[in-house]
Amino acid sequence: MAQAEDVKSKLDIVEVIREYIPVKAVGANFQAICPFHNEKSPSFVISPDKQIWHCFGCGRGGDVFSFVMEKEGLGFMEAMRLLAPKAGVTLKNENPEEYSKRNRFLDILELAGKYYAYNLTNSTNKNALNYLTKRGLKEETIKEWQIGSSSESWDSLYNFLKARPLSGQKFTDDEMFQAGVILKRDPAKGQRGYFDRFRDRIMFPIWDVNNNLIAFTARVNPEKEKTEKMGKYINSPQSAVYDKSRVLFALNKAKTAIRKLDLAIVVEGQMDAISCHQAGFTNVVASSGTALTREQVTLLKRFTTNIALSFDMDDAGQMAADRGIKEVLAQEMSLKIIVLPYGKDPDECLKNNPADFKKAVEEAKPMLEYYFNKVSEGLDLSELDNKNIVSSKMLSMIALVVNNVERDYWLKKVANDLDINEVILRESLEKSLAAASSAAAQNSDKKKENTTPLQNLSREEKLSELLLSLLIKFPDFLSYVISNLEPELLAGLENIGFYKNLIIYYNKVAILDYKAFHAYLDENGQGEEKLLEKLILLGEKDFYNYETAQVKSEIIKIIIELKKYSYQKEIKKIEKQLLESEKKGEEANTIKLMDELKNLTDKIKKINLD
Repeated sequence: MAQAEDVKSKLDIVEVIREYIPVKAVGANFQAICPFHNEKSPSFVISPDKQIWHCFGCGRGGDVFSFVMEKEGLGFMEAMRLLAPKAGVTLKNENPEEYSKRNRFLDILELAGKYYAYNLTNSTNKNALNYLTKRGLKEETIKEWQIGSSSESWDSLYNFLKARPLSGQKFTDDEMFQAGVILKRDPAKGQRGYFDRFRDRIMFPIWDVNNNLIAFTARVNPEKEKTEKMGKYINSPQSAVYDKSRVLFALNKAKTAIRKLDLAIVVEGQMDAISCHQAGFTNVVASSGTALTREQVTLLKRFTTNIALSFDMDDAGQMAADRGIKEVLAQEMSLKIIVLPYGKDPDECLKNNPADFKKAVEEAKPMLEYYFNKVSEGLDLSELDNKNIVSSKMLSMIALVVNNVERDYWLKKVANDLDINEVILRESLEKSLAAASSAAAQNSDKKKENTTPLQNLSREEKLSELLLSLLIKFPDFLSYVISNLEPELLAGLENIGFYKNLIIYYNKVAILDYKAFHAYLDENGQGEEKLLEKLILLGEKDFYNYETAQVKSEIIKIIIELKKYSYQKEIKKIEKQLLESEKKGEEANTIKLMDELKNLTDKIKKINLD
């Protein structure tokens, strides 16, 4: 825990969160659109002073560790490992039992990567190195990307890892197997033990966005392409550290340039990405030959909302079905298509003339413009059948556009280009969207939501939270509120419990210090320290620019409303009892209840006079 506090003390929570989502200064704090649930207006608040965050939409909150754990899907130790380098802290692994499996896998893969890189330049077999240099990669590029080669031997990496224990603890066979670098021999064939997964191949390391080596892509030895049975490329298996749907090749190297240029260029192959970086196009990542996934698009959105694809888009039908395009549009990101001369891939284009690639990027076409040109190519758009074909295909793509302004633009453009009535296009689109919405509604009942919605708070509960948040932010008014408001007049058991603890604490020390009160709740409360974090951010969010007079006025207003709510509840309760009493003919009890009713009514009138 001492190491964790050291890491936290040296990090700025705003800067860490800023790496994931855009944040905006509001007063002394920062606000953002919450990354954990869908919302239009920001309810995510960060306090640089308290180094905490809270979302008032989905209820999540905590410190810098909890944010990274939630966003990256990590455990505490994994988050520690990720954040420590950012804080300039070297973690000490004093207790091997606390050294998580995931970290052990990362250590295995890191060592394997160094072994392969060493093997590339020190092996007697120079085929791999010759292939890379013939492809135009410079020596410094090969070194920078840690490209390597695996031995033809069955167990050279296995023996290498076995001989190099980390922190005095040897890697086990099972750890190396789960990390994806070795395979089990077939016991059905009387075989025992393990052997290297990758043999006699060119090794391309894959890093996650935080520079952890998590997997490999292995290309067959060029001399064995015709005889290799396992395929030209094989990849590391899915593991505890590698999920191919959540990783983009080269993002660890490209993220700074992507943020600076506000554009991510996505290519298909890893060699394409490496060649682009070597030529100075450092905002390029690779999808490794697959369509972009939702997780990958979300990852890119941390750095930009503009994507340019350099894929083979010759088939318009394939483009319409492309899952990656749908994901980009669904997340309201700007999407363009890079058209390379003569249909070349980026690697080949750069070898012939880097200026051609630069020009193609600059002239990238908006996706729907590119698609319109594709589906209308060679067609006489004055003919009715062709109008129907093109409009139908365009509507299927426009339906994917979430942004209403952009959707409106393309509806008008298509109507104009095809010389058809815009109203008809809109009606067709609305029918299509209504049908899709109905189908989605039916399917949603069968699926569990990723986030648990917050329970709707009553008006009294919201007022109670606001009052408590004002007291935490402006503790000078504590004495006034304590003398004018009983705990039972608040709404919500958690709020009442918190207020009682606040009164006890304040009566003991006569001063409210956030850190000291947090520690007190942690020791004496029932989990109210989390509510304290929420309340401090609620106060910062809603009352960051309040003057003393405004604070007092707001507090008085809330107290009056809470008292009214309480008295009105009592009145309704007495009215019900009064009705029953009159029915039963209980004259004495009826008179008593009427007196109580009058007393409460007078109290409400008195509140109004105050």
